Amino acid sequence: MAQLIMIIDDEAGVRELLADALKLAGFDTVTAADAMVAQTLLRTTKPDLLIVDINMPLMDGFEFVERIRGNGDNTPALMLSARGDRADVTRGLTIGADDYVTKPFGLEELVLRVRAILRRSQFTEALPTVLAVGPITLDEESHKVTFNGEVVDLSPTEFRLLHVLLESKGRVLSKTFLLEEVWGINFETETTVVDTYISYLRKKLHRDDFEGIRTVRGVGFQLQVEKK
Repeated sequence: MAQLIMIIDDEAGVRELLADALKLAGFDTVTAADAMVAQTLLRTTKPDLLIVDINMPLMDGFEFVERIRGNGDNTPALMLSARGDRADVTRGLTIGADDYVTKPFGLEELVLRVRAILRRSQFTEALPTVLAVGPITLDEESHKVTFNGEVVDLSPTEFRLLHVLLESKGRVLSKTFLLEEVWGINFETETTVVDTYISYLRKKLHRDDFEGIRTVRGVGFQLQVEKK
């Protein structure tokens, strides 16, 4: 069965262009002219990925993603914007978007990004495994993280970031590496999204004398077993 992509954009031409390109790439599509329509569709439709324009009437793309994340909907989201401001990239990724494309964009690049997001989101289903460091255990099959046996509620992005840190425990990982592995960003950027999400993880996992996520100044971050 083909994967379903929901396209949310107030420009009919963009919706049709994206729908045609994605159908040629083997995806099924459903479209919405604004975020309000998309919210209604999500009650009965379960897409594998959302393509969300930022600049829309009634409710912009940022607010839409924030709302659905707040309601527990973790469907992967790719954001579109006519603005090239890197602050938009940071905001979009921080509220839970998975990637960001600036208009005008190449259709081939967009399809590649869609495939990359879907691969990342399905990774936990494809390779079930359990990773652990100190009091932290991550179970990919059940998509669950525990701290000394107590379940810790993580967002999908927090989960992916912790997964990368656990897989490379003891290694110092650069921000550039983490941006590529977790967010799929492979361009030069001043975004602070890595620092933001490291902070989120520390708030949830640094307790009971465990401070395993270490900052290596000027280099990156390291997950260590013992507090240094």
